[in-house]
Amino acid sequence: MKKVALVFRTIGERTSDLALDLAKENLQPDEVHVLSHCRPFTETVRRMVEIEYDADLVVAVDADSLIFEDMRPWLDKNDQAYVDCYVHDRFRGRIHCGVHITRIDVIREMAKIEPPVHDEAYVLRPESRLRKLALNRLGYTKSFKSFRIFHDHFQWLHDVWSKYALRELRSRTREQRRKLDAALDAWGDSQVVELRVARAAVEWAQRALPEGTTPEELAQAIARLPELGAEQIAELGLTERAPLVREEVIQYAEEHERDWPRWNRRHPVFGLGLSRTGTRSLTAGLHVLGIDTVHYPIDDDTFRALASGDLDFQLLEAFDGITDITVSPYYAQLDRQHPDAKFVLTLRDEDAWLKSCQNHWTGRDAFAETETKAAETHMRIRRFLRAATYGTYEFHPERFRHVYRKHVDDVRRYFADKPGKLLELRITDGEGFEQLCPFLGRPIPDQPFPHKGGALSARLAAEVGDPDD
Repeated sequence: MKKVALVFRTIGERTSDLALDLAKENLQPDEVHVLSHCRPFTETVRRMVEIEYDADLVVAVDADSLIFEDMRPWLDKNDQAYVDCYVHDRFRGRIHCGVHITRIDVIREMAKIEPPVHDEAYVLRPESRLRKLALNRLGYTKSFKSFRIFHDHFQWLHDVWSKYALRELRSRTREQRRKLDAALDAWGDSQVVELRVARAAVEWAQRALPEGTTPEELAQAIARLPELGAEQIAELGLTERAPLVREEVIQYAEEHERDWPRWNRRHPVFGLGLSRTGTRSLTAGLHVLGIDTVHYPIDDDTFRALASGDLDFQLLEAFDGITDITVSPYYAQLDRQHPDAKFVLTLRDEDAWLKSCQNHWTGRDAFAETETKAAETHMRIRRFLRAATYGTYEFHPERFRHVYRKHVDDVRRYFADKPGKLLELRITDGEGFEQLCPFLGRPIPDQPFPHKGGALSARLAAEVGDPDD
């Protein structure tokens, strides 16, 4: 069994007491550390990484996160360097935030990193930025996992205001703006009090801290948000909520369980599309639906499973499937090994795909020098899959065009007499949940389909690791 440390972070949220009780119950931690009223959040992060843990995994839980699922069996099977949890957010639907599972070697690497100066990404998301720098140094990537966790439900109104003033500041890129705008549209003119407060906070931040505000000015404003929240609630003529009653939350959780049944992990999902056809977007969309696939895993066991030819990926004990070229050449074998599996073939305009591949492969040498064992494993997987999928280590347009056409034809031919097993999805043409949800038997969520993999997303990933938090 893994040794698990719980780091519980609270600034007096309305759900604090219940959140801590649920975290202890559903994580069964070997050690517990409570960081109370640490401000600014950069100080919380500093204290968290400096703790002397006797643990394999550190699970950071924010006090606005209510865990309603026994996570301990999964934690004991998990070997990923970092896993961000998908949760049910009160305001934005299915997103990843609130509960973060970090392997101890990554925590220790975070402790070695000097906080960046004049770095807007660090000002806005200090934990995500520091962790991303550590993951880059070690040669690891992040994974995602869905749990029955409620985030930002039942909060104090002044906390809602502070959060959504900050949310506006964190939404000044195209993709993050699209997510926030979608949430605002979903709220409409609702008179639900917390939605009114959130909208007022967004509008305040747009007026008081317009785009172009310096990182130093943002840092000063963020430090004042908690006190401003109480003032703004009074100005809105609202009365703060009474303390939380546990029974109210339990009833809500039971109703939610009926509306959003769990995904049956006996039915894995594999994304068969070639890289740059929307496989990262597919992975993110599946996470929104509670189906936790891993995009292009680069760990030792993945290389073993590929090189041996067995395809007995150990990560499938903890996750619901795999996407991208890790599995796209092996659909027939995977179908035999997992007879109940579903397969999604992402497609894209050939010329646009070739241009994207050329951009993506430029500067990504199959024989690049490495400094860590994890990075060397990554290179071995890169070489193996380039050879297995494309038959080349370098980008060659005509070779790629041939591979794309043959792959699509072969997949279609194999599944032609297997109705209900394969979905073709053109994410870059606007397809998404409307096609994916009926195929998988999941309800269509009230939020936009996520789009990853563009130039903007690449920059965001380099800075803070694709944040929702």
